[in-house]
Amino acid sequence: MKLSQFKYQLPEALIAQYPSQDRDEARLMVVHRKTGKLEHRIFKDIIDYFDEGDLMVYNDTKVFPARLYGNKEKTGARIEVFLLRELNSDNKLWDVLVEPARKIRIGNKLYFGEDESMVAEVIDNTTSRGRTLRFLYDAPHDEFKKQLYHLGMTPLPDYIKRDPEPEDAERYQTIFASKEGAVVAPAAGTHFSRELLKRLEIKGVEADYLTVHCGLGTFREIDVEDLTKHRMDSEQMFAPQSLVDHVNRVKDAGRQVCAVGASVLRGICSAVTLGGHMKVYEGWTNKFIFPPFDFTVATAMVTNFHLPLSTMLMMAAAFGGYDTIMDAYNVAIKEKYRFGTYGDAMLIID
Repeated sequence: MKLSQFKYQLPEALIAQYPSQDRDEARLMVVHRKTGKLEHRIFKDIIDYFDEGDLMVYNDTKVFPARLYGNKEKTGARIEVFLLRELNSDNKLWDVLVEPARKIRIGNKLYFGEDESMVAEVIDNTTSRGRTLRFLYDAPHDEFKKQLYHLGMTPLPDYIKRDPEPEDAERYQTIFASKEGAVVAPAAGTHFSRELLKRLEIKGVEADYLTVHCGLGTFREIDVEDLTKHRMDSEQMFAPQSLVDHVNRVKDAGRQVCAVGASVLRGICSAVTLGGHMKVYEGWTNKFIFPPFDFTVATAMVTNFHLPLSTMLMMAAAFGGYDTIMDAYNVAIKEKYRFGTYGDAMLIID
């Protein structure tokens, strides 16, 4: 397929700048992919579409406060530093992006905090905006990380046109987040409240977790028209034996396996055997899913409404059918659904 097939006109006013007041009170569009039928519900109504023995697979990655602002030595120029991942805990080495990149060279020092007690030295260039920083902070690793995160802010996507607020630290995160490593929230999972999870449990709907540390590649623009030529950024993922056994048992029983979020769907598809079952996976995945694609494990998917030309929109279209999903998006715009990370949700089901 072509990139231009995923372009549509999205009014800027529909890009959500804040989450719904309550996690499970966002709107939910239910898309029946076999018939194309659409239903308009509230997110907590999702329980009506699953029964005892069905399985929800969630992403338990945890977003860390990855965006910092520092000052360059001598000039005092304000520099944005976006933490991507820790490379070496002993030497406090981090893979980061810097902006404006042209001002930051190897050997430069950056100072963070009002008292400038946190200092980092640029020791390598990795990409045009990428740098390796060594933090010069004389403290045990746990104390260093606590201070670093204290200086950091919630890494809201650029289309949210405001500064992070204290509430974002909680809302740009799922309630089951436990394994730190993401710089992008797995948005579909943020709609699940404790009450909704409990109601699903009481109904007999099962739950399990895989880990995909969502990276900035989620929002990276595709620069090729021919989608077969696009290369996704790699994301670290873990699908343990306990999850694999659980998914395969539910699949073999003919029950539903619901991928909660694009990251979960990508994770499941990255760990599929030729026989159509899941296998243990620990490593990195750059799997790019776009139509047509044969899904052998997941039977349902929860996802948000994604911006034009997004790889997550392509994944939803692969799962629900291109025409069905693009038609649903046209309806969503007419019905004024909210788009983006803090927007409303879609359930794609047979």
